[in-house]
Amino acid sequence: MKIFRDYKEFSPPLNTALSIGMFDGVHIGHTAIIQRIVEKAKTENLSSTLLTFEPHPRLFFNPQDPLKHLTLQDEKIELFRKSGVDNVIFQPFDQNFSQLSGKEFIQNVVVHHLKAKHIVIGHDHVFGKNKSGNFELLENLATEYQYTLEKAHAMEVEGEIVSSTKIRNALLNGEIKKANNLLGYNYFFSGEIVHGKKLGRTIGYPTANIFFKKNKLLPQFGAYIVEVYLGDDFYPGMLSIGNNPTFDGQEVSAEVHILGFSGNIYGKELKVVFRDFLHEQIKFPSVDGLIQCLDEDKRKTEMFFEQQ
Repeated sequence: MKIFRDYKEFSPPLNTALSIGMFDGVHIGHTAIIQRIVEKAKTENLSSTLLTFEPHPRLFFNPQDPLKHLTLQDEKIELFRKSGVDNVIFQPFDQNFSQLSGKEFIQNVVVHHLKAKHIVIGHDHVFGKNKSGNFELLENLATEYQYTLEKAHAMEVEGEIVSSTKIRNALLNGEIKKANNLLGYNYFFSGEIVHGKKLGRTIGYPTANIFFKKNKLLPQFGAYIVEVYLGDDFYPGMLSIGNNPTFDGQEVSAEVHILGFSGNIYGKELKVVFRDFLHEQIKFPSVDGLIQCLDEDKRKTEMFFEQQ
């Protein structure tokens, strides 16, 4: 898979099978679109290509928007790579790009630069200045510019249409299993282990404090059953997201107690994969109450992995 940082850098040796979008989360709806362009590329001797954007257009037009990403750029690359797509273009969404009308975008970018011969577009995707581009515009120009076109149908899980917004809402409600079903994989984040207040070790539950990027969406404050990956090594874990109210904490942290592990891992990269929700954040009246809860969380976590 080749990665480009601007569509003008991309000079395809073949015409392309193309899809366009943010692909935030790279959920099962996105995956179906990507699989379709990969299949089309193989049968029609095309180069499968994705065009996505940095930053998110919402953040370009409103930098104060509280939007958090399901997948950061490096995470998208990891997921795209698994799909078998040939090329990914992370197009800077800047002032000049934002001024392209829907028709200009099709003419100058899609046809002239990206040499699209087959386009698969999401069922609700719009593009161009003032959202002037959509499936109907692409359809109207298809004969003139000699490309074929498909509109991807909305994906449903248990009668609910899959969308990045619904996945965000599920995560913010602690509905990990629902979010994972809509994503088609288990939600994850990565970060470097940094020094924290080291309170966990004083009560028998030492934790690794994970530095996470502020534009990454973390689920609802609370405790979670997680898989922990340190390089190629896997461990079960209990993750706490919150501000440590029992100890009158203020800053939000993500701390994981890794079962069956001891050692110094400061400065190392750790990946956390969410498997299930244990409970919301609790402020305990005493440290003893916190320890009792941690004991029960540990029992549930061990039982979860024994049953896998």
